[in-house]
Amino acid sequence: MTERQLPRWSELKPLLRAKPFQLDPVARGLADCYSIGDLRRMARRRTPRSVFDYTDGAAEEEISLRRARQLFRRLELRPSVLRDVSQVDTTTQMLGRPAAQPFAFAPTGFTRLMHHEGERAVARVAARHGIPYALSTLGTTSIEDVAAAAPDARKWFQLYVWRDRAAGEDLMARAKAAGFEALHLTVDVPVAGARLRDSRNGFSIPPALSLRTVADAALHPSWWVNLLTTAPLEFASLSQWDGTVAELLDALFDPTMTLDDLEWLRGVWDGPLVIKGVQTVADAVRMADAGADAIVLSNHGGRQLDRAPVPLRLLPDVVEALGGRTEVWLDTGITSGADVVAAIALGADATMVGRAYLYGLMAGGERGVERATQIMEAEVRRTMALLGVQNIGELSPDHVRLP
Repeated sequence: MTERQLPRWSELKPLLRAKPFQLDPVARGLADCYSIGDLRRMARRRTPRSVFDYTDGAAEEEISLRRARQLFRRLELRPSVLRDVSQVDTTTQMLGRPAAQPFAFAPTGFTRLMHHEGERAVARVAARHGIPYALSTLGTTSIEDVAAAAPDARKWFQLYVWRDRAAGEDLMARAKAAGFEALHLTVDVPVAGARLRDSRNGFSIPPALSLRTVADAALHPSWWVNLLTTAPLEFASLSQWDGTVAELLDALFDPTMTLDDLEWLRGVWDGPLVIKGVQTVADAVRMADAGADAIVLSNHGGRQLDRAPVPLRLLPDVVEALGGRTEVWLDTGITSGADVVAAIALGADATMVGRAYLYGLMAGGERGVERATQIMEAEVRRTMALLGVQNIGELSPDHVRLP
């Protein structure tokens, strides 16, 4: 039989260490977030349903997004043991310049709807961490205000080709004058995808006050107070809009654009050019032949064509076909630092993340983006160490097996 005794106070006292209570509910919630999934759940609680669904959702049955995430979850990481990983270097090269992490913050539209701090908050976090940030054509903070908020950040400007080419030329000129380094031309939106969550929620820009939104306001009062008591939404690229996102895309963007139009763009923009939205090997070769400095394998986060190719599945074939002629980046489905590392190991030069930092933004503004970044950075570093690599250059296809 086991002998038992009453514990002494001196033995109990070290065990009774109460966690300091945090009065700030946002800080308290963020402290309990240990993954991007945790931030997503916090964002869902703190944000109106239509806004959360706009960020979280994808096109039609959302098959493209689901497949992309499933492939990341099903792949196998293959470590090499007994390696010195006391020092792990996560820096890499993007467009010929160093970046502190193998990921950048992707362009996202209507960001101030997720949280009133919006693009300024994201840009400031990007600057602190040495991560490039791409401002969307459909951003809700002007080019100049983002530049002023984060003068030291590596800033890129994402462009959709407008029906009004003069407007596009003006945007590029403003971006160049504000110190934006590169142009991201997004080519997978000839027309808007069918984002059914938005349709079912009646999502519009700006949000319309209806019985549903009034009821939702009762559940998310701080979001509505912040929206109504801060400056009106100011778009990076247009003065105002009143309608749905799909109507905006179809009204502004040019479905007639072809590869020949790159000559017009190159005549206006003389900096690095990234082409985002490539989804086949043949198109990757065409974009490289056209002089792209980098391409992004992307199906727009599953928000355009449902059942589109999964970028991670496409990656090895594109890398082989291009043979290093241009940088190959990847997005869609990335929800962790391990996903980033897997993409780099399979040949990507870099990755881009969007929803990951937006969940943080919705959860807690700039503090939430900071928390998302900390989580991703720690996951990248830890995954590299557990794989037995000291730097990005040591990652190889031997470290990953796709199902």
